[in-house]
Amino acid sequence: MKNIKKLEFHCELQAQSYQDLNPSEWELVQKALEARNRSHSPYSKFQVGAAVRLANQTIIQGANQENAAYPSGLCAERVALFAAGVQFPNMTFEALAVCVPDTSTNLPFPCGGCLQVMAEYEYKQQSGLELFLIYPAEELVFRAESTRHLMPFSFNESHLPE
Repeated sequence: MKNIKKLEFHCELQAQSYQDLNPSEWELVQKALEARNRSHSPYSKFQVGAAVRLANQTIIQGANQENAAYPSGLCAERVALFAAGVQFPNMTFEALAVCVPDTSTNLPFPCGGCLQVMAEYEYKQQSGLELFLIYPAEELVFRAESTRHLMPFSFNESHLPE
């Protein structure tokens, strides 16, 4: 019998209240909360906001954008990341905050597509992207030091043939 290898994944995120955030973190959270107001979500009625802080301390906002042709929409995280990538192509992304509606009873975990995009930026910049997952119903923020904490087996260019 061949050697069987075991892969395990364990993720533990600590929550903290809004009051426990430092001023820079609170500013990023506020920008994500504010970005929800620019969501175009007439179909799901689920407004999501995101904000990415760059190494130069610029904050770029994003909000989900839906379309009647459902696959044509885009999540708030990717809107913010792609906008930041276009406006500041060589700048490191330090942190990304994501929030869901105040009435949401689900935690604000990004979808797999957004996690993959985050992982791509981490690979490109060779450093982690801190995540702030905002749960407004309880005024809590769940933190992850890197996308790898939520998606440890991401695909990147090192997997492609040369």
